[in-house]
Amino acid sequence: MADKMIDEMDENIVVEFNDDNGNSLYYQQEMIIPVDGQDFALLVGLNVENDESFDEEENVIIAKIVKDENGEDEYVDPTDEEFEAVQKAYNELCDAEEAE
Repeated sequence: MADKMIDEMDENIVVEFNDDNGNSLYYQQEMIIPVDGQDFALLVGLNVENDESFDEEENVIIAKIVKDENGEDEYVDPTDEEFEAVQKAYNELCDAEEAE
């Protein structure tokens, strides 16, 4: 993943990524999913309602949260194995909520 910026406004965390073309993409952190002692963020794309090419599933990403050299949260791509583990944990959370 590319550059990031975090804004904490009203407890909402917004993360900015820059794509390969230098375009800014904004995501809101919806939840933290802990897996094997590491935190992963479920990020949902913002400002996509008016985008005709918007596909809700394509605008949700999973990012691993790590600390940079300054102790700040940094969002990076998970490995394939981490992604699958987070996906499994998320599905289990959803199944547990539905069972309630």
